[in-house]
Amino acid sequence: MKTLALACAVLAAPAFAEDVTFLIDWLPSGDKAAVYYGVEKGYFKDAGLDVTIQSGRGSSDVVTKLATGAADIGTGGLSALLQARAESGAPVTAIAAIYTVQPDAIFTTEGSGITRLKDLEGKTVATATFSASNVVWPILLKENGIDADSIRLLKVDPGALAPMLATGQIAATINWLTVAPAFEGPLAEVGKVLHNIPWSDAGFEGYGLSLLASDRMIQSKPETLRKFVAAYEKAQAAAIADPAGAAAAVQSLAPGIDLAAAEGQWRASIPLMVNPTAEKDGAGVFEPGLLRATWDWVARSQGLAPDSFDPATAVDTRFLK
Repeated sequence: MKTLALACAVLAAPAFAEDVTFLIDWLPSGDKAAVYYGVEKGYFKDAGLDVTIQSGRGSSDVVTKLATGAADIGTGGLSALLQARAESGAPVTAIAAIYTVQPDAIFTTEGSGITRLKDLEGKTVATATFSASNVVWPILLKENGIDADSIRLLKVDPGALAPMLATGQIAATINWLTVAPAFEGPLAEVGKVLHNIPWSDAGFEGYGLSLLASDRMIQSKPETLRKFVAAYEKAQAAAIADPAGAAAAVQSLAPGIDLAAAEGQWRASIPLMVNPTAEKDGAGVFEPGLLRATWDWVARSQGLAPDSFDPATAVDTRFLK
C-alpha cells in the first residue's frame, strides 16, 4: 500500500518547470507588460516554464547578451538585430513580431504649428543621446525632402525631454509613442497638450519590437520556444484586454513602478500591436514585403547595400501557432 501511495504521489506531483531567462530591452515599464502579465497570471507556469525577467540596456545590448548566452529569449528592435546579423552574423534570430508599426514619433504641442515633419524646419528638436531613432532620423528627413541642416538637433538626457518641451526650450522631441504618458503630466502643468506625429505617417515602414531568441536556444530547445511563444501570445492578448491588470502585474514584480504611468504606457503600446497590418498578416508574422522594407531602412541608415543581406535569414516563425 505504501508503494502504491508513493507512486500516486509521484504521479500527482507537478512536472518539472524549465528555466527560461527573458531579457527586456530596457528597464521595467508599462510597455513591457506582456511578459510580466504572463508570469504574474501563470501563463508561463501553465506551459511548464519558470521565466526569470532581466533588464537590458537597449536592443543592441539584448542582441549581444543573447548571442553570448547570458539570456535565452528577449525583446528588441528588429532593426538592431538585422544590423547585427548583416555586420557580424550574430547568432540571434527573431521568432515573432510584436510591434507591426514603427513606434518612433515627433512629440510637440497642440497649437505649435507643427503638424508634419516639414514644419520642423528652422526649429530646435531634442532627442535622447543614445536613441536608436537618431540613426534613422537623417534618412527620414531625406525621404521627406527636408534638409537635415535646417533643423537644430540637440542630444540630451532622456529625463530632460519632457521638461524642455513643457518650458518651450525646444519645439519638439524625438520619442517612442510608448512614452507619451510621461509627457502628458508635465505639459498639463503649464496648460499644454501633447501632439505627436508618428514617423510611420511619414513613410517609416517596418517592424519594431520583436521577440528574439539565441540560435543556441532555437537549436537545442525548439519545443521550449514553441511553448514560450504560445504562452507569451496568450499573455499579450489578455493584457491588451486588461490594461489595469497589465500595469498591476508590472508593479507586482517591479515595485518601484508607478501604476498609473505603467497603465498609460501599456495603452500607448496597444496600437503598435493591434492594427491593420497585424490583423491582415496574423499575430507574430513577419510579412516578406514589410520585412524587406525594415531592412531597407536599416541598410540606408548604415550605408550598407540593400542587396548585401537577405532579412528573411534573420527570422524564424516556426514557433508561431
